Amino acid sequence: MKLLMTALLLACVMGNPLLAQSPYTSYADSAQAGSYILNGIISKYAVMNNAEYSWYKTNQEAYAPSADVLEAMEKAKGKFTFLVFGGTWCEDTHFIIPKFFKLQELSGIADKDISFIGVTRLKTTLGNLTRVFNISHVPTIIILKDGKETGRLVEYGSTGLWDKELVTLLK
Repeated sequence: MKLLMTALLLACVMGNPLLAQSPYTSYADSAQAGSYILNGIISKYAVMNNAEYSWYKTNQEAYAPSADVLEAMEKAKGKFTFLVFGGTWCEDTHFIIPKFFKLQELSGIADKDISFIGVTRLKTTLGNLTRVFNISHVPTIIILKDGKETGRLVEYGSTGLWDKELVTLLK
């Protein structure tokens, strides 16, 4: 029930364009000069369209999903929603998340079905979402069906083949 309420709250925040405050903050990364950390509910476009995050385009263009992975994502369209936790400072996020969003785009999954949450280096975020969803590593992709978690992919998964494990979780 707590998960469902959080998901509903998240949907309300994402769907309300009249909010006076931005759903995320941006601040300089003290561990990496010239870099910025996005914290909170962000849009893939906030990363994709920002020259600061050139890793997004590079890693997305380099990815060619296999037919079975793409087919599984196409079948997931309209059946699942996704909570994606990542850090703009995190190399694993740099590698996986642009590829996940490429799968989303190729399969036709709507942007509204994916919530992208940026975390700090301490794995915290606005609204304590990392604590609510027990996030200890990023990236973490949580798969929801009817508001309930049905699967979770943490970093590269247990095999190192994150996209193949995603297929398994979508079955």
